[in-house]
This record gives sequence, structure tokens and C-alpha cells, in this order.
Amino acid sequence: MRRLLARRMKFHLFGAFFVSVGCAALYKFGIAEPRKRAYAEFYKNYDPMKDFQAMRAAGVFESAPPK
Repeated sequence: MRRLLARRMKFHLFGAFFVSVGCAALYKFGIAEPRKRAYAEFYKNYDPMKDFQAMRAAGVFESAPPK
């Protein structure tokens, strides 16, 4: 029973470290990178003036009435 806490603490500390690194890697490559690619693809062909004119024609803005 001597040093039981120290041995178990060492095991759990390494385990927690590897689990947290694994979760961070899964988030980065499973969520963050695909999201970055999707935003880059969207803004590659995005025309803000065309979008503004469409919203203006739909009557979204109060200060810019539809024509």
C-alpha cells in the first residue's frame, strides 16, 4: 500500500494527457480544418454586391428600400 497514490497518480496523469491531446487532434482535424476549407470555398466565389442586391430586392433592409 506504500506509494499507491503516487503510482496511480502517475498513471492517471499520463492517461489524462494523452486523452486530452487526442481530443484536441480530433477536433482540429475533424471540425476545424473542414470548417476552414468550407469558408475558403464559400468566399472564393462570393460576390457581396450580388448578395446585397438580392437582400435589397427581398426587402430585408429598412434603409435601402427595394427598387
